[in-house]
Amino acid sequence: MIRADDMGDPLGTCRSELRAHCYRMLGSAEDAEEVLQEVSLRAWRGRPAFEGRSSLRTWLHRIAVNACLNELERKERRVLPMEFGGPADPHTPLGEPLGEVLWLEPFLDDPEWNAIDRESVELAFVAAVQHLPANQRVALIMFDVLGFSASEIAEAMDTTPVSVNSALQRARKLLEERLPERTQQATLAALGDEGQRNLVASYTEALQHHDIEGMLALLTEDATWSMPPIPTWFRGHEAIAAFCVDAPFRYQWRSRPARVNGQLAAGSYWWVESAGVFVAYSLNVFTLRENRISSIVSFIDGERFATFGLPPELSG
Repeated sequence: MIRADDMGDPLGTCRSELRAHCYRMLGSAEDAEEVLQEVSLRAWRGRPAFEGRSSLRTWLHRIAVNACLNELERKERRVLPMEFGGPADPHTPLGEPLGEVLWLEPFLDDPEWNAIDRESVELAFVAAVQHLPANQRVALIMFDVLGFSASEIAEAMDTTPVSVNSALQRARKLLEERLPERTQQATLAALGDEGQRNLVASYTEALQHHDIEGMLALLTEDATWSMPPIPTWFRGHEAIAAFCVDAPFRYQWRSRPARVNGQLAAGSYWWVESAGVFVAYSLNVFTLRENRISSIVSFIDGERFATFGLPPELSG
């Protein structure tokens, strides 16, 4: 058994799992990292009280649950532009970024994750979880994702197993209404590695060469394109075609493939003449339906690129 006094890193091998747990709860990689630091500090200070009556993993998750609940009391839920308002008409000018809105944030994959881990950080799942009351979030994530028992969850939440099971049932019902029938992991597996590479390459080529027909060929008829922190978003070929001509196709682009939230993605760089290089601009996360893109969420924040192993700029 691991004793608290033996912990060099208080979070040990649980660090990655705890980070993902905090992200699912909060919908923000930045908030998750801050809470993780608080969990680490609490664990370090609480070492003398850790008596080994539960596993180290259970003890650490109990600390993380309470830290996340405290954070949720102070902030509203995270959203994507599609939840903020209706789709824009073709040729609608892009609005100004809304910094005061708490937007859902992208999250880095862990190479050690399995399919279940990745399913539980997909954008659709995390966005749906944000609609759950805090107690239902805890019950669902700890039971369905992390595999804790109702008794362990009840102890972490200072409640009863009956209450946990009730919250779990309500949470599953709401998620069933909001989640697509098929996860991205199942869709990606059916597409295969070569199909995935080809799709990202085709997106890159269409953006780089301002190929509107090539871009639309990649999209489902009801595809959406959003750009947090800009609230404006578009749905359908007509609106997306007009948006491409009015906005991204006015610039020169280069892209690099990435994996974000367990999904295919591409980091896009736009040409900055004064610097003479392509500069990091948006992290584009693709949601697929069979072999076509049903959603592009372009997180506009070049400063995130380093987190996802992408360079800050590309040469001309």
